[in-house]
Amino acid sequence: MPGGCSRGPAAGDGRLRLARLALVLLGWVSSSSLTSSAPSTSSTSFLASAVSAQPPLPGQCPQLCECSEAARTVKCVNRNLTEVPADLPPYVRNLFLTGNQLAVLPAGAFARRPPLAELAALNLSGSRLQEVRAGAFEHLPSLRQLDLSHNPLAHLSPFTFSGSNASFSAPSPLVELMLNHIVPPEDHRHNRSFEGMVAASLRAGHALRGLQRLELASNHFLFLPRDVLAHLPGLRHLDLRNNSLVSLTYVSFRNLTHLQSLHLEDNALKVLHNGTLAELQSLPHVRVFLDNNPWVCDCHMVDMVAWLKETEVVQGKARLACAFPEKMRNRALLELNSSHLECDPILPPSLQTSYVFLGIVLALIGAIFLLVLYLNRKGIKKWMHNIRDACRDHMEGYHYRYEINADPRLTNLSSNSDV
Repeated sequence: MPGGCSRGPAAGDGRLRLARLALVLLGWVSSSSLTSSAPSTSSTSFLASAVSAQPPLPGQCPQLCECSEAARTVKCVNRNLTEVPADLPPYVRNLFLTGNQLAVLPAGAFARRPPLAELAALNLSGSRLQEVRAGAFEHLPSLRQLDLSHNPLAHLSPFTFSGSNASFSAPSPLVELMLNHIVPPEDHRHNRSFEGMVAASLRAGHALRGLQRLELASNHFLFLPRDVLAHLPGLRHLDLRNNSLVSLTYVSFRNLTHLQSLHLEDNALKVLHNGTLAELQSLPHVRVFLDNNPWVCDCHMVDMVAWLKETEVVQGKARLACAFPEKMRNRALLELNSSHLECDPILPPSLQTSYVFLGIVLALIGAIFLLVLYLNRKGIKKWMHNIRDACRDHMEGYHYRYEINADPRLTNLSSNSDV
């Protein structure tokens, strides 16, 4: 019947609700029986105590940190932390640990259970890190961006980015690596080459083959090791600005076929030689930035000026100007020709000052030496007389023996007198 059909589903739903209510009441009764020995409390206080007795949830936020599960972000900024928090939520995708007191980042610093499998961006800048050990970033399979800038890194393990054993570890997932201003104080370098330490960590195990952005600005680099870029074939952006690079003669860009931007501003470059010019010109997509370098406009600059006039690789090339010699200062490189570029023996004022100071020091040393000779003139004169007398006695004896040996009569006479 139609009426029976309409009542059937309603009756079924009613029975289902009653069954659910019975189960809820049964659970409440069993919980009450387990706690019957405790003092009686209200139902609201019982529920609160039950919730507080539960173990911490994996998604909870560490103390001193700010978390947003919706944004998958955890911020532990300027909290003076001395180690990485142990209770990081597994959902974290962006982790900020800036402005802390970490000092040392040990192996497996981010190893967790469950693992931080979604962590993609890690910012450790300005946390006073002095040492990063091998395998510090292991167990982070999704890490794409790492910022270690503004830390005085005196010890950077060669296996920092390749794992504790580069021979057997998988390539690093890193795509962007920021190492700006990580130069330690002079007294913390332990007589090691800072450039060599950084280069060793970049090339160990070929782990950074997928790296696309590398920032090494403001590190006081005097040079780049010969093969520092050889194991970074996927590099697209290289930032070397605000260093002290004097030359790029020994650096090869040949294998960086995907390179799109090369920042060399604010260095100490004097000239780019033919080998470097040819390599830069061979890169199909590169844009080079050369502002604020002390270009020396002499005869060695002829090839570079000719190249600048023809190439479209250099951005803002009209701004490039001479720094030395003085008569060429502030003249635009693009306005020069070979007749302007002469090799005069004119040195920069700072170098002239250095040579003047060296001359004064040598003159002072010479004056002191002459003064010592003058004060000891009597002793030196006596010493010279003694040497002369000794030489005279020796020569007279030699001359006497020579005369005896040369005259047979004196020889026989000397023999008879001996008998």
